[in-house]
Amino acid sequence: MSAATTAPPTVSATSAITERPQGRRRPQRPSFWRHRTLYLMALPGIAYFLVFKYAPMGGLVIAFQDYLPFLGIGGSPWVGFDHFVRFFTEDTFLLLLRNTITISLLLLVFAFPVPIILALLLNEVRTRAFKRSVQTVIYLPHFMSWVIVVSIFYVLLSTDGGAVNNIIVEAGGSPVPFLTDPDWLRPMYVFQEIWKGAGWGTIVYLAAMTAVDVQLYEAAELDGAGRMRQTWHITLPAIRPTIIVMFILAIGDFLELGFEHMFLVMNSLNRQVGDIFDTYVYTAGIQNGQLSYAAAVGFFKGLVGLVLVIMANRLAKRFGEEGVY
Repeated sequence: MSAATTAPPTVSATSAITERPQGRRRPQRPSFWRHRTLYLMALPGIAYFLVFKYAPMGGLVIAFQDYLPFLGIGGSPWVGFDHFVRFFTEDTFLLLLRNTITISLLLLVFAFPVPIILALLLNEVRTRAFKRSVQTVIYLPHFMSWVIVVSIFYVLLSTDGGAVNNIIVEAGGSPVPFLTDPDWLRPMYVFQEIWKGAGWGTIVYLAAMTAVDVQLYEAAELDGAGRMRQTWHITLPAIRPTIIVMFILAIGDFLELGFEHMFLVMNSLNRQVGDIFDTYVYTAGIQNGQLSYAAAVGFFKGLVGLVLVIMANRLAKRFGEEGVY
């Protein structure tokens, strides 16, 4: 018998691998269980939004009713869109819309960029102790209530012994009625918003800056770029997605200026330029007892905010950004 007939058949490595029985793969755990710690950390925030944001939405149904507390939601008569028609046809609607839009635009133009600028300045500080000290000082106003903030400015700006007016008088000028002059209400409102919230707003942008690769700065420095060029060409493009997301969220609150702040700085002398949707809801709903009418005004604000967020998000995606969703 020849060697050709007795030689065993050769098996290639590929066929041997394919013919080898494969063991059972270990089943992967569900994503929820693998990230259970993160979900547990997010649970308080989720509960907050469910209880205080989503659950109260069921009460918006009274905007289409003539709600009477002793009859409840189920027993109150339906009036359809009567409250909305009344709101849009009243003379105060244009006044409230003008005041709200004006103040919101002022906040977007002047207050929104301040945290970004502060974050860029803090990012350039190399002395860690000094940087932390400055951060602590600018964070403090955020933890003060609006009652304290407005009270501080009242003491400083009052015409009767206020520190600012005392300086003006000592310089030969006349006292300025900052607290009662309608021309000063909006600048004072915007400045208080900046003073209270700008420091806290830097946290998001500083966190985004930590993700920037340090080698980019080193390469730019070797190419002769100074700190301004590094900020313009490296830092700002790196935090641009964060800026866009924060801007979209700010657009969503365009008509939601908040009741407490404006209620504290507004008085009978400057009400013409300070009355906004939030203060009007308080006046109509709480003081006058028109709960359904106030709910219709609040429903209008929320609907406008939703539309603005959707439009801003689509516009951001059209320009190649990620957006909020």
